[in-house]
Amino acid sequence: MTSSTEAKSKGRSRNGQDDLPPALSSMWRLCKLGYRHEPRLMLAAFLLSQLAVLPDALLALWLKLLGQGVIEHQPGLVRGAAVGLSVSATATWFLGVVSTRVQRRFRDKITIALEAHVAHLQASLVTIAHHERPDYLDRLAMLRNQVFVLDHMYMSVFSTCGWLLRLAVIITLLASINIALLLLALSALPIVLVSAWRPVVERSAQERGAQANRLARHLFATATAAPPGKEVRVLRIAARLVSQRRAAWESGYGPIAAARWRSAFWHALAWCLFGGAYVGAVVFVTVGLHSSAGNVVLVLAAGARLSAYIGATVGEIGFLRGFWIYGARRLAWLEDYAASMTASADVAVPVALRQAICLDHVSFAYPGTTRLVLDDISLRLPAGCVVAIVGENGAGKTSLVKLLAKMYEPASGAILVDDVPLARMPAEEWRKRLAGAFQDFFRFEFRACVTVGLGDLPRLHDGPAVNAAVDRAGAEDVVARLPSGLETQLGPTWPGGVEVSFGQWQKLALARGFMRERPLLLVLDEPTAALDAETEHALFERYAAAARSNRDAGQLTILVSHRFSTVRMADLIVVLKGARLVEFGTHDELKGRGGHYAELYDLQAAAYR
Repeated sequence: MTSSTEAKSKGRSRNGQDDLPPALSSMWRLCKLGYRHEPRLMLAAFLLSQLAVLPDALLALWLKLLGQGVIEHQPGLVRGAAVGLSVSATATWFLGVVSTRVQRRFRDKITIALEAHVAHLQASLVTIAHHERPDYLDRLAMLRNQVFVLDHMYMSVFSTCGWLLRLAVIITLLASINIALLLLALSALPIVLVSAWRPVVERSAQERGAQANRLARHLFATATAAPPGKEVRVLRIAARLVSQRRAAWESGYGPIAAARWRSAFWHALAWCLFGGAYVGAVVFVTVGLHSSAGNVVLVLAAGARLSAYIGATVGEIGFLRGFWIYGARRLAWLEDYAASMTASADVAVPVALRQAICLDHVSFAYPGTTRLVLDDISLRLPAGCVVAIVGENGAGKTSLVKLLAKMYEPASGAILVDDVPLARMPAEEWRKRLAGAFQDFFRFEFRACVTVGLGDLPRLHDGPAVNAAVDRAGAEDVVARLPSGLETQLGPTWPGGVEVSFGQWQKLALARGFMRERPLLLVLDEPTAALDAETEHALFERYAAAARSNRDAGQLTILVSHRFSTVRMADLIVVLKGARLVEFGTHDELKGRGGHYAELYDLQAAAYR
């Protein structure tokens, strides 16, 4: 059974871009998103931006009338043209100021909505593939770089429409002299085509260099951030990091520079063609048509403004295509990806486990790869048991935990909860019945009580519940050392914040995992790796005793550890090796068999003698 996400990823091109939504469709979706959040403000900003361009577009007409009035000695025409110029100049300034203020207000409000939208999409995805697949990481890195300025796309769309409106007015004025002058506008078509093609080529080069640029940023962060600072100095690798960053940057920038030079040549050639057509239009009106002086002034003014308007229009369109639309495409892709993860779930999650969680010939490979990290695993995990999963690094322990937490779906086989497929249960509802702590925990730099309380959001500010979780995790010593106890701000970068050690962070993360008192599944994935073996053993003994005393509640406890001596108290020990299940049973049973578990157990025991 192939997961829906994996199926949707098939057929993708090597550069990973074939599944990006079309540019115009993505931009339209982003516009609808803005309208959904701020409809009146968006309409006001758009209409004002269009009104503000009309006075400027009529300047060529007033110049024609002014020139005609001066040459033909018509004072009334001169006065009318002067009033028109004054009104246009004043209206351009006034409408421009009002439009800018309204657009700024719209941008401020829509920025918050966009950032919240992207954050919610990424944080609420059912699986975590987007955090681990290199192609998705590259795509999301570019979206993160652009999400803070995506609000500019709305202004760019408004501006593009404004330039197009100016062009329409100018072309209409030229056509009023002679229809043949429309050829002047057509001569700008190569500029439009090249300008539309140019950002696509350049952006494609940037896409090819995205991984190299990400590496360059990573090397820069490694050389400048505090966490790796000690090792950078002890290992004396600063010069190596700098040189590798330079090489990575050049590797990513080289194709971009070449694409820019090539596109610039064709862009310049297109402008030369338009320049020749402009000169021809002036000669045609002056010599060919023997037109009036006013019309000649109109052609000179309108032609000059036409070139400026065309340049601004294609520049704005290129701006959209080269940056904002690509940001919109990634946002649309993220929305589609999130929607594709919404599988049909028609079975309620049980309140308690009555029988067992069973793995039925489960195999799994991380999306985008073919190497199986779990290969044909069949296993029964009875309700009320304490199960330990052991194995060497890379054996598949954490991958199995991810499947049980519905972070991924199996590539084949099924996970059954009381004989019901886990795939049919809503991920959000399933995770409400989960609790646990992980080795790669996150350091939530809040007040200590909040850092722990996040483990059960409805009881975030429940003091007794937080204290009970701290007690279950054996983290009383950590809290006792904090200056203000659970009210202490964690993290030295915050006002009044304190730094705590990695082991202390790990105990607080463990307490967070114990906030839910009666979970259906409690997962402890090497949550005490930073602690000494004796402390870990004592904590695991406490967890096992608590689980056994509450065996009738239908809870399954899973302990993952690389220390074999600390899991001997488990009711069932599962031994993984090379992605396969090689043994399972109690400690005494596995020792008696003299297999892989016994061999590894004896090796670790010998190291402590």
